[in-house]
Amino acid sequence: MAFMEKPPAGKVLLDDTVPLTAQIEASQSLHSHTEYIIRVQRGVSTENSWQVSNFSSLFKISALSLPLPPKKLIGNMEREFIAERQKGLQAYLDVITTHHILSNCELVKKFLDPNSYSVNYTEIALQHVSMFFRSEPKWEVVEPLKDIGWRIRKKYFLMKIKNQPKERLVLSWADLGPDKYLSDRDLQYAVKLLSSCSHPYIYKITFATANESSALVIRPFSEKGTLKDLIYKAKPKDPFLKKYCNPKKIQGLELQQIKTYGRQILEVLKFLHEKGFPYGHLHSANVMLDGDTCKLLDLENSLLGLPSFYRSYFSQFRKINTLEGVDVHCFGHLLYEMTYGRPPDTIPVESFPPAPSVFVVSVLESILTCEALKNGMPAVSRLLQMPLFSDVLLTNSEKPQFKIPTKLKEALKISKECIEKRLTEEQKLIHQHRRLTRAQSHHGSEEEKKKRKILARKSSVAGHPQHNQTPSSLPNFTGASSIPPAPPLPPAAPAPSTEVPTSRPDASRGALLSSIQNFQKGTLKKTQTCDYSAPRIS
Repeated sequence: MAFMEKPPAGKVLLDDTVPLTAQIEASQSLHSHTEYIIRVQRGVSTENSWQVSNFSSLFKISALSLPLPPKKLIGNMEREFIAERQKGLQAYLDVITTHHILSNCELVKKFLDPNSYSVNYTEIALQHVSMFFRSEPKWEVVEPLKDIGWRIRKKYFLMKIKNQPKERLVLSWADLGPDKYLSDRDLQYAVKLLSSCSHPYIYKITFATANESSALVIRPFSEKGTLKDLIYKAKPKDPFLKKYCNPKKIQGLELQQIKTYGRQILEVLKFLHEKGFPYGHLHSANVMLDGDTCKLLDLENSLLGLPSFYRSYFSQFRKINTLEGVDVHCFGHLLYEMTYGRPPDTIPVESFPPAPSVFVVSVLESILTCEALKNGMPAVSRLLQMPLFSDVLLTNSEKPQFKIPTKLKEALKISKECIEKRLTEEQKLIHQHRRLTRAQSHHGSEEEKKKRKILARKSSVAGHPQHNQTPSSLPNFTGASSIPPAPPLPPAAPAPSTEVPTSRPDASRGALLSSIQNFQKGTLKKTQTCDYSAPRIS
């Protein structure tokens, strides 16, 4: 099969950024070990869940100082130890599934969802790249760049041109994603058009092509690496997990670097927004450094329908519902990382650590605070006017050029609308799930249970007084409280109540209650008592 041939039908375009949650449901003893049964769920739908077991394949990432529970050689089959270890393993799972980088790595995905991630993506990439070289013999693979990116379905290779052996290039191959809405013809044309784009803050593409299932892009290789490599003091060729998951030293950039890089990135975002070209993939590993200049990478991602690195963040907030808003939100993450040397712990951010300038905090507050997320993202033009960036002088004189034909512009506009529609629908489902979860949590609280019991008791008493009150709990009727204690009374005349057959206990009880209610003090016969309490003298 040649590179441009059609792929097999029925391929599922899965969104790898949808969070997977894992809950240990039970444990069972098998020979000399204990197996834990885990319920895994994709997203917020309980219908999209399944079971997995056997933790051993997941422990390979334990070198990252994760909270693994201790083992035990003697007594490891005891019930108390199994229960305690289950708690530790659940904590381990919680850390992995909520950690932004770990939750997206291939090892975790394959363990939690083996059916969806059973194939070898490196081999698939090699097959496609080899087929491409049959028609393009001038290229040669130097070595695979293993796991340098975070995407499972995107692979990288170090390349060279045969007649220019000293020049190094990097080839990226990627599967199509769930947001691919361009027709096959428009996709192939748009991807090829990327190599004609010229902008001082967009990294040059040497060659690009696509088919109905994947795309292949070749760029110059930079020994300096990306903006993320600069922040984390990392080597570009190292695996993504090793470089960024557990940094040894955390340090932000200098104020002038923050101002210059931030202004350059905002300028290229403004350019793309004006061109009607959807991006939505801004993060520090997608910004290449060329001297003191930032250049944007991976413009092809939105064309291929790939989900964003920060999608699990902005899908939580319904006001971030356009790709322009997504770009601004992602810029907030990037600016925070440049300032503090690490990503924010949670979104929204409640308070910011000391920054090199109050102007940096002002920009961050306009994007990452709770109020900003509720009101919506500021426009790129507004950010450019803020004091942090307004006085930055850009010395690059290269004139931007990116000519997009009218027909393709219309196709890109429709594709953008479809991407935003899927995002809006996902945000709506998450919002509904969050409201339901809050309601269930509130309804199941101990305080609410007590309130419901009290209300139920009051309602029962008010609705059925004769069947729910016993004589001991009846309220005091008129005259009843004034009866003094007295010696046993002689048989009194029958009460004027209607005689009821004894075979009807309910009626008999009703008659008793009626008799008590109609009791009159005057109906009692007077009695004469003799007082023997005085002393007697004989």
